[in-house]
Amino acid sequence: MQLEQFNQLSDEDALDVLRPCLDIERWGRAISAERPFASRAQLIAFATEAASPFTEAELERALSHHPRIGERAEGEGAEASMSRSEQAGVDTSDATAHALAEGNKAYEAKFDRVFLIRAAGRSSEEILAALTARLGHTAEEEQAIVDHQLREIAALRLEGVVSA
Repeated sequence: MQLEQFNQLSDEDALDVLRPCLDIERWGRAISAERPFASRAQLIAFATEAASPFTEAELERALSHHPRIGERAEGEGAEASMSRSEQAGVDTSDATAHALAEGNKAYEAKFDRVFLIRAAGRSSEEILAALTARLGHTAEEEQAIVDHQLREIAALRLEGVVSA
């Protein structure tokens, strides 16, 4: 959709466009209320800032929609399609799938949430290295990284939805 079209949507229609990018009501409403945007860059910059900081409840809601790294998102919706596209480059060979599954289990046991990383543009080796490194973090360190990764994912998805 063109930026001009996005700017002209009703608030509810704008929320419908934004929800697959990041299913946080506060974020969508802030973006919708800020329209019209003069440029796509201005939209992305505002969206990135509006997403910070996340409350624990917002983070939990957003993460509930993300499949584990190495697993395909189920469903036919826009968000599932975006997730499958983002993880398209993740190697699912037996060895990699096993290493990611074990890393995911360890991460979930330690942090009680799914491991989140912007997979788009990253190799399986980079993702696995990040997962391994992040297992050494404290909960506070990891919180900041998860927030950042979620903002990156939302911005990339928004870039894919709204064109100049």
